[in-house]
Parts: sequence; structure tokens; C-alpha cells
Amino acid sequence: MSELVEKLSVKDLAAMIDHTLLKPDADVKLLDKYIEDTRRYGFKLLMIPLSLVDRVLELAGRTMEIGVVVGFPLGNTSTRTKVAEAIDAAEHGVSEIDMVMNINMFKSRNYEYVKRDIRSVVEAVKPKGVKAVKVIIETGLLSDEEKKTATQLVAESGADYVKTCTGFLGSVATVHDVSLLYKASSGRISVKASGGIRRGLDALAMIAAGASRIGTSSGDRVIEDFISLKEEM
Repeated sequence: MSELVEKLSVKDLAAMIDHTLLKPDADVKLLDKYIEDTRRYGFKLLMIPLSLVDRVLELAGRTMEIGVVVGFPLGNTSTRTKVAEAIDAAEHGVSEIDMVMNINMFKSRNYEYVKRDIRSVVEAVKPKGVKAVKVIIETGLLSDEEKKTATQLVAESGADYVKTCTGFLGSVATVHDVSLLYKASSGRISVKASGGIRRGLDALAMIAAGASRIGTSSGDRVIEDFISLKEEM
């Protein structure tokens, strides 16, 4: 881990973090803090619900990249609904979309539906300027073999990332799962670790296991921890 602390700059780590505010009870004051955090630390983007995009644009303009969740948090809305959400987000100028895989259909082994669901969102938003689509597979609900299969489906569907968890169903990202997804992806897609990552060492462990993006509501704490680790070297 010390090699990773030495290798990464604070700016490098911040550029791997999606600073995430998806709490249903978040108010505007908390949103203000997350906007300021994103500016201060230089996070990759601010990840929020679609309904908050207008407020962020009002407060921050185009000074930061914005990510939006789609089909969140259960993934079982219709494809048409997911596409409509995604297009709305794209037309607001968001940079990235994190969508939830249809877990019901996946568990039913209706893999063609799962791929079509993802591909429909990808094809709807990429021409509109969305840079990346990430697919949350909710690892806590899947066996290791299912995680591998889900990663394969995400790759075949044209998305850019496979992502561990929503953080809403009790599941958290683990080193085991990130490593498994990274190996299963075979370099075709990237891995985003999300769920329960609250400290600097948590984030570094996920990066060491193969994650190239971190989703956390504690991005400020992660960076402050990382600064302390570098100062102790």
C-alpha cells in the first residue's frame, strides 16, 4: 500500500473519485457542501440524482462535471423509463450516467433482456455527449459466478464500467469483489468500487485490487486521510 501512496498524488486520487450525494434526506445546505468539496479537492465529478442537476447548475454552472443515477436504486424500472431518465440527464449536459442493472431479469437468467436494457441506455446517450455509462450490478445479491456473468453482459452491452453496489441494500464494496470484476472484465471495461468506502485506506485497497474509479459520499475524508498518509511517509 505504501507504494501506491507514494505513486499517487493527491490530485491523481481526487480525479478517481465520484463525490456522491444520493441521500434521500439531503437538503440544499448539504448539496452546497458537496459542490464546494468537489471544487476544493478536484474530484472527478459530483454524482447526484437527476432532480438536483438544475440546482447544481444554478449554483456552480459548468465549473464541474456532473454524474447522474438512472433506475436507482433497484434497477427494475422499465427500459423505456431508464432511457427517458438517461436522455433527460444527457440533455442537461451531465458527463456520466450510473445505471442499475435489472437484477430481477438477471436472476431469471434473461440475459438478453439485461443486455438490451443496458445497450438501450448507452445508445441513447452516447450521441448526446455522455462520456461514460457505468452499470451497477449489486454484488451483494450475486454469487461469484453471477458477478462474472454480469461483468460479461456489461462489457457486451457497450457500457464503460461495471460498478459494485448502490450502497442502499446493505452491500458494500470488497477487495474480493473488485478483484473478481477486474479479472472478469479482461480489460474490456473498467471497474468502479462503491459502497462503504469512507476512509483513505479503503479507497487505496480498492484501487490496488483493480478499481479505476471510486464512488463515495466521504470523498473529503478519503482525501484528508490520504494527505495524512503522504505526510507520514
